[in-house]
Amino acid sequence: MADITLVPLNSADRKQFILDNQEAFNYGALEEFGLRDDHYEDDGQIISRETIEQSIDSGEAYHIMQDDKPVGGVIISVEGDHGNLEILFVSPKFHSKGIGYAAWCAVERMHPEVKIWETVTPYFEKRNIHFYVNRCGFHIVEFYNSNHPDPNDSDVAEETNEQFPEGMFRFA
Repeated sequence: MADITLVPLNSADRKQFILDNQEAFNYGALEEFGLRDDHYEDDGQIISRETIEQSIDSGEAYHIMQDDKPVGGVIISVEGDHGNLEILFVSPKFHSKGIGYAAWCAVERMHPEVKIWETVTPYFEKRNIHFYVNRCGFHIVEFYNSNHPDPNDSDVAEETNEQFPEGMFRFA
């Protein structure tokens, strides 16, 4: 397992954290669809600055550090024994080195009180689906799509239908 640490995000690093996050998410879309992709949000990103900022503001954001250098990030929210993995990203330069899994293990150690973790990912993110199911032990528990929108969040449901009409997987 990679040797990493999680360091709380400070306000001075927020802008770069967001840009690094967008780079990692765009990489997955480019890998799947090439340059001609209709899954980008209005600002030309797979995940908008606004979406990332909302996650940071409502959760706990951390840099994933290796050898004192940021190699990714994670944003979580915890309420009692329930946790949400809002965002987890690793810089494409550091993919397939065990960093994401090491970061996930660190999150679980930080919050042993959490009994159920949940997250979502677009249907096309095969690397993410493999990672959550085969590495982290999540199970696919629901498939949101135009015929079955997320009943708990009309904004997400609307965004899912417009941006990812083919759907989003929910994991727990």
